Amino acid sequence: MWYFGGVKKIDTFLSQNPLLFDVYYDRIKPKTDPVRFLHVSDQLQRILDRNERVYAENEPLIVATLCKLLMMSKDNVVSADKLVHVKREFGFPNDVLVNLVPKYPEYFKLVGDPGEGNSFLQLVSWKPRFAKSVIEHRADEELELTGIKIRSSFNWKVPSGFLIRKELREWIRDWKERLYISPYDNASNLNQASLETEKRTVGVFHELLSLSLYKRIPVPILGNFTEEYRFSNAFSSVFPRHSRNFYMSLKGGIKTAMLREAYKGDQLINRDPLLEVNDNFIELLAKGHKQREEELNLKKQAVKKDMDMVLVTNNTLNDLDLSESEELYSS
Repeated sequence: MWYFGGVKKIDTFLSQNPLLFDVYYDRIKPKTDPVRFLHVSDQLQRILDRNERVYAENEPLIVATLCKLLMMSKDNVVSADKLVHVKREFGFPNDVLVNLVPKYPEYFKLVGDPGEGNSFLQLVSWKPRFAKSVIEHRADEELELTGIKIRSSFNWKVPSGFLIRKELREWIRDWKERLYISPYDNASNLNQASLETEKRTVGVFHELLSLSLYKRIPVPILGNFTEEYRFSNAFSSVFPRHSRNFYMSLKGGIKTAMLREAYKGDQLINRDPLLEVNDNFIELLAKGHKQREEELNLKKQAVKKDMDMVLVTNNTLNDLDLSESEELYSS
């Protein structure tokens, strides 16, 4: 429970989201005036409990994602604060550093104090079973299904109406002939200006977006990891340059990199199981907004009814006054 007094912003938030909290009155001390308190509503508590179960069921997936983010990075180390800032993108629980990381000392080592800008999450030892990208897994699945070993390569999903010029076709042919470079391979010996480095960079972005919940990440967030993943300062040019793999959305005025193959139109093809956490909360918010809208409409109808009643009463009184005036005049 929380005491919140009469802060206007909180009152506005509560009125806009009526299903999240219950408000009640109680005394802070005996013989004092009652003040307002709030506590989590039963509906929100059920969602929080359900979300805990979803996180528990998918904990191996979360651990694997965290390992992969570290394994792609330079020296297998990533700023802990940066990882906390992308917990929404990758589906990490709020207590990822406090509770999840300490449970797996064979995987992770936390160095420094989180929240002070100088803490890092380090991979304890290399995990070969996590060192395969989505693209490499796809090639393995094809081999298992058909018995034919294919080369790991990007899916090419050309936008409708996309016209490929002759010089671009030559560049594409050269690009496709180059071997796929896994984002988990050591890239320290690659020339930063080479096509191989660009191919690895595309592979890293492909893997990062594949690991994310919505298969999309705002470009400014990706830019926070320039040092960890060896991105160049002009890294964002990769997305329009490789528009067969990525789509750059400008929705909401924010540049967002999207994995083209993960979408059919504007719908995700395969939904991550951790999206249930977001779906549950969004559904409750929408339900609350609908309830508030219905209540506001009822109030508007009540006000209109009262106004109509006043108007009818005034008209009736005016008619009576007019009748009395006419009777006096006729007499």
